[in-house]
Amino acid sequence: MNRDDPNSNIALATSSIRQLKGIVPKPPVPVSIDDMNAACSEFTFEHNFCNGNNMKTTNILVVGIGGQGVMTASEILSEAAISQGFEVKKTEVAGMSQRGGVVSSHVRFGPKVLSPEIAPGEADILVGFEAAEAMRWSHYLRPKNGTRGGVAMINRLRLTPPIVSLGLFDYPDDPVGAVRAQGFEVHDFDAGEIARELGDLRLVNTIMLGAISDNLPFSAETLKNCIVTRFRARKPALAELNAKAFDLGKAAGKIGAAGE
Repeated sequence: MNRDDPNSNIALATSSIRQLKGIVPKPPVPVSIDDMNAACSEFTFEHNFCNGNNMKTTNILVVGIGGQGVMTASEILSEAAISQGFEVKKTEVAGMSQRGGVVSSHVRFGPKVLSPEIAPGEADILVGFEAAEAMRWSHYLRPKNGTRGGVAMINRLRLTPPIVSLGLFDYPDDPVGAVRAQGFEVHDFDAGEIARELGDLRLVNTIMLGAISDNLPFSAETLKNCIVTRFRARKPALAELNAKAFDLGKAAGKIGAAGE
């Protein structure tokens, strides 16, 4: 048959269609997560996508006050996720961040991520660099529906934002308690005090990253190495100090959900 002849091509296509008419497609075979893990055990994947926990999108909301390192923390989280092969989307809102205004950053990563914004009730982790800001964003946490639900890591630091100093709003009496009262798992600690003991208040963002490191779909060492590598390239003298801050933050993040 001459494939350059249009009539021959039409005849070939017609013949193929006639052959396919008698074929009945097989129904899809359901595959469980256990089946996927068993199949994947035959191979070695550096990015570990075959782990059932990594098949979902992870949503992390980082909030605080301008100058605390909220945006730097979200950048480092994104870099760590990218290093593990995840697709990452990130967005930030910085209102008067240079003057101590509120700052928030949405970080989403997974096998496939379409939108950079986290919807209310969908955050897996809320990282609160300041207590009242953590309370203000707590409705973004994923509620418990037979599962663990969202986790809040909150720095006990209380800063007075402009809207409070101007008399427009009152600072809440117990912002951490208000988040816990909603039924969320809350881990609170004084990241500022840890940073002061290390001699540098700028370490708060590294401490907060250490605190959430055991709640991520990749190892704590992955995140720690990302931080240390970042500082070795820019400020080598601070690399080991940040490594220590990370470890202390990781220990602080293990404080019980009931505050014990």
